[in-house]
Amino acid sequence: MSQVYCINESRKGKHLTEVERYKIEILVREKMSPGEIAKRLGRNRRTIERELKRGQVELLRSDLTPYKAYCADVAQRKHNESGTNKGPTLKIGHDHKLAKHIEDKIKKEKYSPDAVIGEIKAKGLRFESSICTKTLYTYIDKGIFANISNKDLPVKRNKKKRKYKKVKVSLKNLKGTNIEERPDSIDARQEYGHWEMDCVVGKQSGSGAALLVLSERQSRKELIRKMPDKTQQSVLNVLDALEKKHGDRFCEIFKTITIDNGSEFSNFKALERSVRKPDYQRVKLYYAHPYSSWERGTNENANKLIRRFIPKGTDIGKVSQATIKRIEHWMNNYPRRIFSYKTANEMAS
Repeated sequence: MSQVYCINESRKGKHLTEVERYKIEILVREKMSPGEIAKRLGRNRRTIERELKRGQVELLRSDLTPYKAYCADVAQRKHNESGTNKGPTLKIGHDHKLAKHIEDKIKKEKYSPDAVIGEIKAKGLRFESSICTKTLYTYIDKGIFANISNKDLPVKRNKKKRKYKKVKVSLKNLKGTNIEERPDSIDARQEYGHWEMDCVVGKQSGSGAALLVLSERQSRKELIRKMPDKTQQSVLNVLDALEKKHGDRFCEIFKTITIDNGSEFSNFKALERSVRKPDYQRVKLYYAHPYSSWERGTNENANKLIRRFIPKGTDIGKVSQATIKRIEHWMNNYPRRIFSYKTANEMAS
């Protein structure tokens, strides 16, 4: 009896080898049934039946009549192709708890994939498996998650670095203080109290309401105030209200504010003058160069975060104060990579 008949060790859970496929081809030629082949090879009968189907080819007899037969070479080639197409096992595996956590953070709490992964590491949250930011982006691209897709993500980062060009002369607000006169320590974010300010506008044909957004440069803390319109008086009213609220501490909290050349900021004397003590300067304003929004980069990034909740074209007049406070709270408690995923509130405390 040939050695081909002497294999009876069970190979449960193992793929058929190339050698086994050639043995199957020999046994098929000897007219053995799938059950008998399975017994001889120590395999399950269904495994052999599936293998015979996989390697089935159509051949011609000498009289040119077709017949079907098993070919080990064909079966092995199909097996190799199948293994290549399968790809690596998902790192997230069957960790449904982690998948739900990721989906909730991105879908409900508007987190970016990087913020989700960063917060997990920063807070030491425990799951059965772990993945990195790059892997999470890949899984979302491939549609691995059932409840999130690229539509739920903020704009992806463009890795191409933008080239910035300074405009040497400011065309407006020539009587105000140009950003070129701003101390280097402010640019280096060495102390708390230096802010950037801008307006977020809504639907042009709407109520005309706008948001005044103040961003603290060192901690990235945000203040958002709703205004009935985008005018000098509305901006002045917000600053006056903040000064009345904080009293003498206003000058410690708001040391300087960097703004653009919009008409709502053109009356720098009124904005700098204290409402409590009209003869005193409550804050120092610096005007950025025209067409240089990057000089207020913190403020511009904050506006992008706000747009996750209030898309362009929204009538801000219809957005409730409670919603605006909720957005402000979310921004100040959002984990940021630049702070090793601490929040603005944690950095400001």
